[in-house]
Amino acid sequence: MHSAATKDISSQGGPASAAMSEVKVLIAAGGTGGHVYPAIAIADALRESYDDIDILFVGTKDHMEWKTVPKAGYDITSIWISGFHRRLTPKNLLFPFKLATSLVQSLGILGKFKPDVVISCGGYAAGPIGWVAAKKGVPLIVQEQNSYPGVTNRILGKSAEHIFTAFKDADHYFPIEKTEVAGNPTRKSLTDVDSRQAYKSFGFSEDKKTLLVLGGSGGAKSINEAMLQNIEKLHDNMELQIIWQCGKRYYDQLRRDIDPQTYEHLLLKDFIHDMPSAYEVADIVVSRAGALSCAELALTGNASILVPSPNVAGNHQTKNAQSMVEEGAAEMAADEELKETLPALVKKVISSDDKLEQMKRAAKELARPEAAKTIANKILALVKQKKSEI
Repeated sequence: MHSAATKDISSQGGPASAAMSEVKVLIAAGGTGGHVYPAIAIADALRESYDDIDILFVGTKDHMEWKTVPKAGYDITSIWISGFHRRLTPKNLLFPFKLATSLVQSLGILGKFKPDVVISCGGYAAGPIGWVAAKKGVPLIVQEQNSYPGVTNRILGKSAEHIFTAFKDADHYFPIEKTEVAGNPTRKSLTDVDSRQAYKSFGFSEDKKTLLVLGGSGGAKSINEAMLQNIEKLHDNMELQIIWQCGKRYYDQLRRDIDPQTYEHLLLKDFIHDMPSAYEVADIVVSRAGALSCAELALTGNASILVPSPNVAGNHQTKNAQSMVEEGAAEMAADEELKETLPALVKKVISSDDKLEQMKRAAKELARPEAAKTIANKILALVKQKKSEI
């Protein structure tokens, strides 16, 4: 398993001590970047805080965590599980078999790895692992990214030792005595970027303004359609450099629809692996309003146009976007109107350097860069307490 050799938090007066033996942490997260990246941020903070730690991730082989987690330097193992579709579909016939298999696999993983603590950051894989951990008496920690918690974390919250939320609204869905608002963990690497090198990596000029378009890790159909309809206005008329993450499922078709020779300053990507550089060069970001996206935009101090997804439970993306707009950090666009409103909104922000700077300052004021460290310290304190009780 992955083991790190970094400084002990005890030297900083933190919760760990040199007497505490190796700490084994199992982190379950998967499905989307909104679950996976906060999990990696927590793992990084744990590894920085304690020098004798072993971290293992649990996910599924057919989702992004299977590639993203190893790239971040951590081991990952898999269980066979998927979501239960709300509409009638033949895929649901397999769900009982997947669930039973995943529970047996979870027992095996917990028995072999013997974690001191299990952390659920949501997603399919977190359900079986978290449930089995709680039944076996392994301390369970829940980290919830959204104002309206996902089904997995809502279920696991009843058995959790402690629950970290990013929005106060989420507290209504968990036992209040276990809940703490800590903010969303974000990757430290997002702000550790050489600006000149970032521009060079994209082949862009520092003298031209750059638009970064994100649709989440899977892409967003409405954002892609709005971009396709308005690409000439944005690229030619406004003379913007554009990095457009469209999502793997849309990439091939968009490559056929857009002649790359026509748009010299357009980079169409199915997925952006170097997000720190992308945020660094961006003057304005068009994005969904998922909790992680909002947290990253705040941390990097980026002005944004947020397009809440209409397809999420509890309408939490609209609530996320409204809080950013109220603080002056973002503009908000309705998903169904984006084709018509996108050019005017981009021009409104990009044409005024004063407005851009005001929005960037407002975004930074919303940031909680200490979230991952806060969560890591509390987890280490819990492990120390449990070890002392043995």
